Amino acid sequence: MEKVKKYLKNYFSNGPKAAFLVLLVVIGITIFVGNTRKTVYVYIDGKENKITTFRHTVNDVLISNNIILGPKDKTSIGVDSKVKNQDKIYIKKSMDVQVEVDGKTLTMNSAESDVESMLKAEGIKVNETDKVLPSNDQPLEEDLKVTIIRVETKTIKEAKPLAYSTVTKNDGGLEKGKQKLVQSGKAGEKSVTTKVTYENGKEVSRKVISEAVTKKPVQKVVAMGTKPKVQPVSQHSASRGASSEGAKRIISVRSTAYSPRKDHGTAITASGMVAVRDANGTSTVAVDPRVIPLGTKLYIEGYGYAIAADTGLAIKGNKVDLFFNTLDEARNWGARYVNIYIIN
Repeated sequence: MEKVKKYLKNYFSNGPKAAFLVLLVVIGITIFVGNTRKTVYVYIDGKENKITTFRHTVNDVLISNNIILGPKDKTSIGVDSKVKNQDKIYIKKSMDVQVEVDGKTLTMNSAESDVESMLKAEGIKVNETDKVLPSNDQPLEEDLKVTIIRVETKTIKEAKPLAYSTVTKNDGGLEKGKQKLVQSGKAGEKSVTTKVTYENGKEVSRKVISEAVTKKPVQKVVAMGTKPKVQPVSQHSASRGASSEGAKRIISVRSTAYSPRKDHGTAITASGMVAVRDANGTSTVAVDPRVIPLGTKLYIEGYGYAIAADTGLAIKGNKVDLFFNTLDEARNWGARYVNIYIIN
């Protein structure tokens, strides 16, 4: 500086011409300084910093003002760019973010604006079906925790057994209380298509999409006996009187009564006989031939000897219909349970 003053003093002492030259130099220096001095505004995470500088590049401006950029910090103007007066430089400082993905916890340092941008910048692949918590548009915050749940769906097709049903049918030729297997049951098969959803490898839901029968089941058929139990005539029963003499077995039945349409008229039985009522002889009765064959000789308590000679639509199973000569006699009998002794 002293040398400059001495230099200028010498020039001024040399007369007006030298003074004019010095003036030109001063003016040039002033213009140069004016053109190289700049005012720039640096915004760090929104906070404004006004800087007057002679530096030429963004990087030089920041370093000369002790503004150190981290490796992941972002600037709105490239650090190697030339600085112009009144420039505005925006700096977004990076922050630490934890990411849980694929069984690992990763610590990321990022200056991206939101979760989605950060994941892309860090090369973390997220599939369309995956879940991101919080959502992709969540702004980044210091120490934010981001969880990525891998979601996978599988379609499973499997064969499953189809249970058979059991059907029972009455069988008048089988003694009551007994049953007989007519047809064995056999399980069928169906094809079931299921959509299974997994989150991080664990099943969270399954939904049946479709079912189709590939093999029909075979019903199990069981015959149930309805034929009345026939008891052999005991010695005690045979000793009660001549009515049971010679009886081979006893059947307990429900008895009803019928008569001709007109009192003392005639009625023809299913076997072609004329229906008769002879209290001292043999009367005719209607039976179910599957239980008591036509032509069988009977003894009926309270009625007497009879022959199975007729049938009827309502006479099924352990029922008999007793013939009487008049309607009054039939009405007096009504309906009652009696023992029938099978003679032959």
